[in-house]
Amino acid sequence: MLVAVLLSVLPEFLHGADRVANQTLNFPDKPPAADYALENAFPGLRFSNPVAIVQMPDFEDRLFVVEKVGRIRMVTLRGQPEHFTFMDLTDRVRSGGERGLLGLAFHPDHASNGFFYVFYTAQGSGSPNRLSRFKVTPDDPFAGDPETELILIDQPDDAGNHNGGDVHFGPDGYLYVALGDEGNANDSLNNSQRIEKDFFAGILRIDVDKRPGSLPPNPHTAVSNNYSIPPDNPFVGATTFLNRSVNPDQVRTEFWAVGLRNPWRMAFDPVSGLLYTGDVGQGRLEEVDIIQKGGNYGWSFKEGTADGPDARRAPEGFVDIPPVLEYRHGSGPDRGNSITGGVVYRGDRLSQLYGAYVFADYVSGNIWAMRHEGNRQTDWFHLARDSGIAGFGIDPTQGDILLADHNANRIMRLVGTEATTNTGFPPTLADTGAFIDLENLTPHPGIEPYEINTPFWSDNAIKKRWFSIPGTDSGISFERQGPWGFPEGSTWIKHFDLEMVRGDPASSRRLETRFLVKHEDGVYGLTYRWDDSQENAFLVDESGHSETFRIQDGEETVEQVWRYPSRSECLACHTPSAGLVLGFNTAQLNRSVLRNDHEVSQLSWLKTAGHFHAEPETINTLPAMVSANHPSVSLTQKVKSYLASNCSQCHRPGGEALGRWDARYETPVLESGLINGHVVRHEGQTDRRLIVPGNLERSEIFQRISNEGSRRMPPVGSHLLDPEGIDLIKRWITETLPHKTFAEWQQHFSSTFSVQELEPTGDTDHDGWNNLSEYHLGTDPTFALDRWRLRLDVSRETLFIPNPPGIELRLESSLFLGNAVEWESVEISETTEPVFGYKGLLESKLEGFNEGSKFYRATIIFPELK
Repeated sequence: MLVAVLLSVLPEFLHGADRVANQTLNFPDKPPAADYALENAFPGLRFSNPVAIVQMPDFEDRLFVVEKVGRIRMVTLRGQPEHFTFMDLTDRVRSGGERGLLGLAFHPDHASNGFFYVFYTAQGSGSPNRLSRFKVTPDDPFAGDPETELILIDQPDDAGNHNGGDVHFGPDGYLYVALGDEGNANDSLNNSQRIEKDFFAGILRIDVDKRPGSLPPNPHTAVSNNYSIPPDNPFVGATTFLNRSVNPDQVRTEFWAVGLRNPWRMAFDPVSGLLYTGDVGQGRLEEVDIIQKGGNYGWSFKEGTADGPDARRAPEGFVDIPPVLEYRHGSGPDRGNSITGGVVYRGDRLSQLYGAYVFADYVSGNIWAMRHEGNRQTDWFHLARDSGIAGFGIDPTQGDILLADHNANRIMRLVGTEATTNTGFPPTLADTGAFIDLENLTPHPGIEPYEINTPFWSDNAIKKRWFSIPGTDSGISFERQGPWGFPEGSTWIKHFDLEMVRGDPASSRRLETRFLVKHEDGVYGLTYRWDDSQENAFLVDESGHSETFRIQDGEETVEQVWRYPSRSECLACHTPSAGLVLGFNTAQLNRSVLRNDHEVSQLSWLKTAGHFHAEPETINTLPAMVSANHPSVSLTQKVKSYLASNCSQCHRPGGEALGRWDARYETPVLESGLINGHVVRHEGQTDRRLIVPGNLERSEIFQRISNEGSRRMPPVGSHLLDPEGIDLIKRWITETLPHKTFAEWQQHFSSTFSVQELEPTGDTDHDGWNNLSEYHLGTDPTFALDRWRLRLDVSRETLFIPNPPGIELRLESSLFLGNAVEWESVEISETTEPVFGYKGLLESKLEGFNEGSKFYRATIIFPELK
């Protein structure tokens, strides 16, 4: 009877929570087709981070996909497409960050000699950029033989980014090789305007056939004698460069063009023979260049047509070749942050694109077409959108444009669609079927409110949120950490109000109401702008809209720009790598809310209402993010929550940001890459790191969030600085992170725990590590998710071991467990990629990874407590 009574009483708090199917929402299942669209070229076939799509000469029934991890896949095109491994170099390719297997070109006479050429980042000392020739096996013309490698160039590289790596045979039969400036930022390694140094920052042209009349290359440690120099290369015999003398015996006569920062993907027009490349900019501009013999494209004296970081060093009279097209950084339909060079379309199914150069931006996802006359752009128009496009190719069977979707691990096809004047989207908010009445924003049945722990900063806007899961049979796929899964037709609604007088709720104006709709291929976003009467809201155009409001802030009247996002801007953050839907996950929703005038657990309410496929584990053991003003948690937990909400959609494994650090809430600080992590775009501030304990000036993340301008973060979603977030990061850097004595460490956490609880042997967060261990390891004793752990990367067959300063670490392995087994020492070394800061991250390559079970143990020896 006691159980029966409890079961009848407990649901009183959740009474009325039974799920109801919504019958009123009025959105199309998928966004209506535009003039051009993308479709999966090979449904059912997946690839691992594809970066290039290559044809084999004389074979139109197959093509080849380069996977950055180190594999080349062959796709058969007749009948039902299938893919096979053509060659596997994963055992010799270093593939983290921008490194990897980056380029492939088949010899023009491949049918008779079996030769093909690849560009990859090699494992080993110096992580060299390696250009090699391989050959197919004697008994199978469609299988590459890794044992036939002949190295042509082996250039050590001191940085992990800006590798270029594309390779193509030109119409002249010579091999062209794209090279970045070695990396970091601002040409800090001094490569971009040098022809007598190393193999960086330009495009090479070499003779792999060693034709009669070709010349031997000048001596260099990276050079073999396995190729020759075409005698008409522009720097053969050069004695001067940029008004200074150079030794002709030291000139890298391989160069065809110079002054490029990171030429990412190039292509020859099969009709005109022109060579196009996209050159990735630094902080301002991306550019399309048409490569000319001996051309100097300006970097680092110029960035596009703007002054570059070394503009003052440009010699008198310096003239560069300007880009045929450039665009600024940003997220609008004509903006982006990392260009991917494309191809010239010469197919017959898209007549309006014939002869146009089609290219993309990796970050914004914009895909464009461009036409030009000479070096002057005459037309530039938007085609479609898909973030993560890392390369282009041509389907040899039809001439279609193919795109390598690096993030979604698939190959896309550009197709034409019938133009439609009726978008199919509800034209007004009243037509969406979301609200019974707009005056009170009362939702229809089946549309439920929700609240989150840590909202994204939205320029002082006040937000309300609702969601709807279709039907009553489909449900949410619950995950303890990371994104949840949702059925097609799931819809999220977010409404924005803004006080016209700061601090006065009565002055609130309705700005917009946004919708995010899940469909079979992803999500689409719409927003409705409220009119001046505040009685209804109207669908904003696909390109978005900006509006300026005059806000009374105390004694001051300020102008505030409000951005109604374009549909592409919605997708800039709602990416596949981030799970498409943001803020609707365990850590954000694990909080108390009011339901029927009772305070209840929001996750329990979702569970009771039947929204989950499978019931989550005990609610009180689940992670929960916190607000910046939470009174009783550590600064570290607040910072982790803030960064997860504002940054993790891009800064995560597989994310689209250039900065390689992990903002996900579940990632311990030790593994995030934050502390002393390297800055990709430091704008000449070479001593800056992501976070420098105790130093705000050198902490790039603090500088990015606390200063306005083009480098401000986050780059989309807001225009104003976030004072609460800035103060939070500031206090974390200056109060929590600097080194302390153990007594100072205890004092720092004394507002949360008693002195007795903070004794060396105590375990305040119950994560299995006592307080003295947490002190030495630099972890947070109030936050169980911030802990020391071994992490296995299966794809790289590598074990990562956090290694804070001042401790001794030993790693051992054994084939068995037990008291009498022998443990063997395992070598560990500092990792160079990614660079994970002063707390350190060590790595150990696991030998015999696939040969059976093996056990590892780590022993940590702490210094004496002083």
